Amino acid sequence: MAEAHQAVAFQFTVTPEGFDLRLSREALKHIYLSGIAAWKKRLTRLKNTFLTGVYPATPSSWLVVVMTTVGSLYCQVDLSMGLISHIRQCLPSSRYLSFQNRTLLSATLFSTGVWISGILIFRQTLKLLLSYQGWMFEPHGKMSRGTKVWAAVMKVMTGHKPMLYSFQSALPKLPVPSVQATIHRYLESVRPLLDDAQFSKMEVLAQDFQNYTAPRLQKYLVLKSWWATNYVSDWWEEYIYLRGRGPLMVNSNYYAMAARAGNSVHAILLYRRRLDREEISPVKLLGLVPMCSSQMERMFNTTRIPGKETDILQHLVDSKHVAVYHRGRFYKLWLYYSGRLLGPRDLELQFQRILDDPSVPQPGEEKLAALTAGDRVPWAEARARFFGSGKNKVSLEAIERAAFFVVLDEEEHCFHRDQEDSLDCYAKSLLHGRCYDRWFDKSFTLIVYKNGKLGANAEHAWADAPIIGHLWEFMLATDTFQLGYSEGGHCCGEPNLGLAPPQRLQWDISEECRMAIDGSYGVAQVLADDVDFHCFLFTDFGKGRIKRCRTSPDAFIQIALQLAHFHDKGRFCLTYEASMTRLFREGRTETVRSCTSESTAFVRSMADPAQSRCERLRLFKLAAEKHQLMYRLAMTGAGIDRHLFCLYLVSRYLGVESPFLAQVLSEPWRLSTSQTPQQQIRMFDLEKFSDYVSAGGGFGPVADDGYGVSYMIGGENLITFHISSKFSSPETDSRRFGRHLRQALLDIAGLFDAPPNKVPN
Repeated sequence: MAEAHQAVAFQFTVTPEGFDLRLSREALKHIYLSGIAAWKKRLTRLKNTFLTGVYPATPSSWLVVVMTTVGSLYCQVDLSMGLISHIRQCLPSSRYLSFQNRTLLSATLFSTGVWISGILIFRQTLKLLLSYQGWMFEPHGKMSRGTKVWAAVMKVMTGHKPMLYSFQSALPKLPVPSVQATIHRYLESVRPLLDDAQFSKMEVLAQDFQNYTAPRLQKYLVLKSWWATNYVSDWWEEYIYLRGRGPLMVNSNYYAMAARAGNSVHAILLYRRRLDREEISPVKLLGLVPMCSSQMERMFNTTRIPGKETDILQHLVDSKHVAVYHRGRFYKLWLYYSGRLLGPRDLELQFQRILDDPSVPQPGEEKLAALTAGDRVPWAEARARFFGSGKNKVSLEAIERAAFFVVLDEEEHCFHRDQEDSLDCYAKSLLHGRCYDRWFDKSFTLIVYKNGKLGANAEHAWADAPIIGHLWEFMLATDTFQLGYSEGGHCCGEPNLGLAPPQRLQWDISEECRMAIDGSYGVAQVLADDVDFHCFLFTDFGKGRIKRCRTSPDAFIQIALQLAHFHDKGRFCLTYEASMTRLFREGRTETVRSCTSESTAFVRSMADPAQSRCERLRLFKLAAEKHQLMYRLAMTGAGIDRHLFCLYLVSRYLGVESPFLAQVLSEPWRLSTSQTPQQQIRMFDLEKFSDYVSAGGGFGPVADDGYGVSYMIGGENLITFHISSKFSSPETDSRRFGRHLRQALLDIAGLFDAPPNKVPN
């Protein structure tokens, strides 16, 4: 028990002989080192805030400006054109300041003003350059002279070793589209889904809204866009995520897959340290255009706190521990020793101590996390009633204030080529587990399986999937190519056997609280059992062959999804594809309505045996071009759905009824899709080390009678698909949809490979 004694800095006893005080030098040493580390972090954040604020300038550049100005005075050259003399006259008289010192101070003030002015001019210039989006709409491989000049200037202005948030203040604001443009694009998007009578009715509703209701709502929205950093993001986070009262599990949270565990936790902590120090480079499109990094701020030390009407996101500046769950027991694992981050071998030791712990769960402890899997109101009520004081409050705070949550899962999951449903079981385990062995409120839960494979379950309110994807790529590359393992399969290094073991969290779960846990568990279990998941690796071809068809890989897959859905259900449906808007400050996502008149025309041509191959190719190219245009419009702030969503919220605030907006927001997304980005960091060669590519991730279906499809283009010859639906719907079958999707991909590729006179069936 030496470690337990060292954890106490001082002890005292009162005896008849007097007051006896005993100090622990070792504990005081740790307290001192922890304090030093905390102050170092504060100073680092202060330094980074300053460096980000003056980017691309540096303190040394300020010194150069000052020295140049002062040197010019000694050479009797007044670069300030009299301003230094004017500043000197305005300085208060003092017997401590000689004429020479007053001149030096005036020159310094003038130089500082010039330096700050240069920074402001740079920022405004960069903001103007970033507002240019013509490059996105130019044909592939054909760049205009103006865009070439723009690219050259951008390369110069953004190439000076930026920190993570260096470009934040220079990013433009998300523009508010005109009502007329949004209404036009909306009507165009629903035309292939409605018959003539339905479309005429929708046109009347849209025109009435545009002429009478929308102008007033638009004025308020434009006013908000002037005042707020982003006119969409705060409302999107609150009303789409935090105000949802249904379970987070399946409905909101998503998952990511990977393999190899050993060093993963340490790699994640290294990422957090780089994030805190802002040493991560901003993600750039084409290597030139920086994207908003604000979502990364809440990746760690963040928990969603339940409320009766709305949840809140609790984010801490720092956290020195992780919470761990194993076989129904919760632990608090400290990440630092003597002010230093625990090494991989130390973490392995601590996890092994948890695995070797023979203790059993306390009454009510095993399924406690089911509260986070059920409806939000019962969880909010239970949290206020049973976790507001005593050991329950202390233990709950240990979980909610942790850097992230770790599950040491007793199951084994991985991909088996000879077992068709191996990835299906893997996906369901990551998405919902047993409904009580994931803390669904944490920003993300790292799940480590018994066989060393791992994955993550992420809460959606704080950020979108590409943010977790960025962390995931870093973790996989660091684990494999930097940290490595010993010959015996252990993490490298020697463990510190003097580390105090992880702290077992203590609970006092009453019978009433157990009833609340069982209620949430029952709701979650029904939801989890209804999820029909199918994942598969498509290896017939990847982006290499698609690009040889001179088509965008995303457009190719989206059109294949339309063809697969038509074969599956015999009709078209409203389709959601997530597109990012991170070219703007605090941007998140916009919807690309992938079911267009052009894509439906192509799909119908594939079902018509009378259509020639040339005609099908022509229709396919039109559909692909239209999809790319819709995607680019969404990325540049000219989407449809976020604008209509915000107009609807303004109408609710003003108490204005709009049949048009009510109809728009009630339309179900029966095909919800999303592409998981790959190679955001480029820490290794994707083609050379293809076995180290993540299988991506997925999410639950949005509509009860629809499909959720996530896909990741893993390289030149691999596309991974994650398909979800509900068993309770007689219209859906994830595996059947997967078969249709495989065939659709092959059929479309066959159009480019078939002989000129052949008409594919």
